[in-house]
Amino acid sequence: MQKEYCTIIFNLFSLKIAIIVNPSISVPPLNYGGIERMVFMLIENLVKKGHSVTLYANKSSQVPCNLIGYSEDSKYKIFNLIKINFLTLEIYFKKFDLVHTFGRMSNIAFLMPLKIPKIVSYQLPPTLSQIQKALQLAAPNSLVFTGCSDYISNQIKDYCKVTTIYNGIQIEKFEHSHSFDIDDAPLVFLGRIQYEKGTKEAIEIAKSTGKKLIIAGNVPKEAIHEKYFKEHIEPQIDGNQITYIGPVNDIEKNKLLGKAAAFLMPVLWGEPFGIVMTEALACGTPVIGFRQGAIPEVIEDGFNGFVCDTLEQMIEAVKKIKMINRENCRLTSLNKFSDKVIFNQYESLYSSLIAKKK
Repeated sequence: MQKEYCTIIFNLFSLKIAIIVNPSISVPPLNYGGIERMVFMLIENLVKKGHSVTLYANKSSQVPCNLIGYSEDSKYKIFNLIKINFLTLEIYFKKFDLVHTFGRMSNIAFLMPLKIPKIVSYQLPPTLSQIQKALQLAAPNSLVFTGCSDYISNQIKDYCKVTTIYNGIQIEKFEHSHSFDIDDAPLVFLGRIQYEKGTKEAIEIAKSTGKKLIIAGNVPKEAIHEKYFKEHIEPQIDGNQITYIGPVNDIEKNKLLGKAAAFLMPVLWGEPFGIVMTEALACGTPVIGFRQGAIPEVIEDGFNGFVCDTLEQMIEAVKKIKMINRENCRLTSLNKFSDKVIFNQYESLYSSLIAKKK
């Protein structure tokens, strides 16, 4: 009854909401940019519901709401912190109902002592000392957190109130591919080309199974990643079994994932979420990944893919791809990670904060 009342209160009024994201990538992104895709998806749904949204983000962002563009130095400095905080301080004086940041928590440092409801969404592993300092500064009951997975939320649940809200996708942008020859279809790796993402392991899996592999994604412009590509990836690219096609846009991604036998996620670190997994599932493509971070929260072993502990298990999983019903993959994305599902969860969180404020 209380939840229904909160939802009624939320829907009766047009809320004034400020959203903040770090300005390194535009919203939405042209190619890579998982957080920016999430923010765009959320804004579109808020605007459709009649709410007033102001986004603080990259100046070149293209969003259906008010945009306040800002920038920062490649090496974050105290000047950058002061500049963004003077920008975001106006949120209080312009009578916003709440502020929601997907960027640095320090971007709302000046707002912490004020009573305006504040949501900090963690898309990466949190720094506990920062959370503890923020809670000391924040007005009572004004600051809450979300994690993009239980893997992230569980790291901070002992220190603060946190809600897991998964990342999601605009599912209508992804076509469910039904009929094609799985035996001839390639494996796909899509992500940043770097050690932590397991590009080298994806190549080993393809070579061990005799499957073709298409690698898509950018090589980050840092010496360590460029060296990794030059030493471990580039020598394996033959244009026949192992192909590298570089970054892809949404149209290219849809086609690539939809015609894949399986999507490989051999990550070597605690993956906070991995939006590309839900994009693959939306196309009906099973995901095979290591048991790292949030991957077991997305992949249901034997239902929409396989969760593995070793490279040998991943190689064996590729041989079992036909066991997975591709309809299950699409249903997972639709029922658990679609924009409607994720938006409803944020809407519920917003409504509870507004009800407490009133």
